Amino acid sequence: MSAHDLAARALHVLDPEEAHGWAIRGLKWGLGPRDSGPDDPILAVKLAGLDLPNCVGLAAGFDKNAEVPDAMLAAGFGFVEAGTVTPLAQAGNPRPRLFRLTEDQAVINRMGFNNGGLEPFARRLSVRQGRGGVVGANIGANKDADDRIQDYVAGLTRLWGLSDYFTANISSPNTPGLRALQTKAALEELLGRLAEARATLKASSGRDYPIFLKVAPDLEDGEVEAIVETVVGAGLDAIIVSNTTIARPDSLRSALASEGGGLSGAPLLAPSTMVLERFHAAAAGRVALIGAGGIADGAGAYAKIRAGARAVQLYSALVYGGPGLVKRIKRDLAARLRADGFAAVEDAVGAP
Repeated sequence: MSAHDLAARALHVLDPEEAHGWAIRGLKWGLGPRDSGPDDPILAVKLAGLDLPNCVGLAAGFDKNAEVPDAMLAAGFGFVEAGTVTPLAQAGNPRPRLFRLTEDQAVINRMGFNNGGLEPFARRLSVRQGRGGVVGANIGANKDADDRIQDYVAGLTRLWGLSDYFTANISSPNTPGLRALQTKAALEELLGRLAEARATLKASSGRDYPIFLKVAPDLEDGEVEAIVETVVGAGLDAIIVSNTTIARPDSLRSALASEGGGLSGAPLLAPSTMVLERFHAAAAGRVALIGAGGIADGAGAYAKIRAGARAVQLYSALVYGGPGLVKRIKRDLAARLRADGFAAVEDAVGAP
């Protein structure tokens, strides 16, 4: 175990949110790990026009305010998603709002889109221009917004030219009513207005950027197909499957299992991968998929790829595996791909 991983484990004596704050500070001070070697070429992938050196990405939520994207790229991630950012700064939900379920290798959060707002987020992305590496912006809506869809348009507009891609996060369970945007009529309006804004921004800037949609795993029969058709119709580039779950599996052992919020980590791997398979069947190659939820090792990443994902994202596993985890996942994933005779990640996407 590396010194960085030992330091991450030592942070477990602190309140989870305080520990996360210290982790961000350490990364800002240059104390994070560095994966200096070139990535195994078998892991390279093209995602929605983006050339990724490897298919393992950092999910939104870790770097809410775009403070350490370059440090996380240096740690070995193939792409980093900062946010969720809302137009106006907001404090989020009352503390405590982040819980480690250590026995279950899981996390429950009810953060509520706490972030510093669009302007400082945009300034930080502006400063890092020209440094290379794929950094995306996860955009959301303020809790008390009169027009939540306009908040997404505002995020897209302000960050256009500063971010390599955008993710519309409509699947957090911690902003009341947000998940209602996944229903067909609301989703059509949201994606339609984003498509209009995208067309205007593309025409004025001469540049285009991919837009992704992040969905919940808690979807009813028929909702997956409806989401896919709406996404394809609006010309979006990928779907991230999935965000945290409001479900509580019977297998949970932690005394904190009844806390409200979204559950992530190991218990989410199986159900989110099943939902990913449903999206893969419905999409039929028309839109790229990104697998998230419960990935803690190469086996989990490989399961997502075989279920239909072109790339994967993780976050909660870093709480238990430390920052050196991404390097181990990449090594294991490359070995699994070669053992099954695949020459590239793309060859394994959706493979039976």
